[in-house]
Amino acid sequence: MDLRSPSEFERDHVPGAISVPLFDDAQRAAVGTLYRQVSKGDAYDQGLAFAESAMPELLGQLLGRKIEAAEWQPCFEQLGKQLRSGQESVNLSSEMPEQKPLLAVYCWRGGMRSRSVSALLQALGENVLLLEGGYKDYRNWVMEQTEALQLPKLIVLRGPTGVGKTEILARLEQQLPGSTLCLESLAQHRSSILGAVGKEPVSQPHFETRLLQRIAEMGPGPWFLEGESRKVGDVILPAKLYEAMEKAHHWRLLAATETRVRNLMDDYLTSAGSVDAIREQLPMLERRIGQKWVGQLDQWMAEGRAAEVTEVLLERYYDPLYAHSDERRVWSSEFSVENPDLMVEMLRERASI
Repeated sequence: MDLRSPSEFERDHVPGAISVPLFDDAQRAAVGTLYRQVSKGDAYDQGLAFAESAMPELLGQLLGRKIEAAEWQPCFEQLGKQLRSGQESVNLSSEMPEQKPLLAVYCWRGGMRSRSVSALLQALGENVLLLEGGYKDYRNWVMEQTEALQLPKLIVLRGPTGVGKTEILARLEQQLPGSTLCLESLAQHRSSILGAVGKEPVSQPHFETRLLQRIAEMGPGPWFLEGESRKVGDVILPAKLYEAMEKAHHWRLLAATETRVRNLMDDYLTSAGSVDAIREQLPMLERRIGQKWVGQLDQWMAEGRAAEVTEVLLERYYDPLYAHSDERRVWSSEFSVENPDLMVEMLRERASI
């Protein structure tokens, strides 16, 4: 159970944690301002007032049942007296009642929010574990792990925009679970100017959390990945991972322009608001491909001529960009994505590595 504010939880959290905020974002900011600018005592008083009003709902979320005020208020008042007297931490018991569900709670650094709630739950006879050091220590652990990644052999799928690399990874995962590491799915970004359309990109910390969680689920190598630059949207790949990708087996995927246009339209135009989101970015792309195109692609998009827009962008922007980035690449294998036996051939080739 993550007791931090909603925005803290959204930025990143321990995998599988449930958000049960002791304070909302505005309340957390108000308590912090009082602590820094007025006094600890005023901050404690305001925090306790916020917590008391939230306690019925919070305990209901934590325990899955309604807790009457007569049961929790005496314990809460005792905790309040301890804090107001200057006792900034509360002691937790190491004894665990039998036949009770186990709750694990944490806040930013295993401090007042999580310790106070843990003490209250223990006073109510519940089994509680406190994550020592809180999210801060967990985040430090994640950073240490990402800096020291040990990776098996990798197979990096590359090819021009629209060949369907992400979809092929999904098909490979169905055939061989635990063999694919889809960085764009983890980042919720397609790694291009239009990459956030229809997506909700994650923060750098949450990307790293998701990456480690996925690696823990992976089977033996070689693993399949999609070719990326060092950045996927706004997130940066760990150095060890990027270095391993550059030294990997590089497989080139090819497809006809018609196939690529269809793939891109299926990917980008299925979510509500996608056309408007694309049109917001088109002026930047129009300027990059030449003055004669300024305003033209946006007009075509407004007229429903998305296929023509897509083909122009492939021919004049994405394909030259891809050709330049991979002009010195050494290819281990080459595949046509239109081959009906693509999965069989790719898995056979993998088995030979």
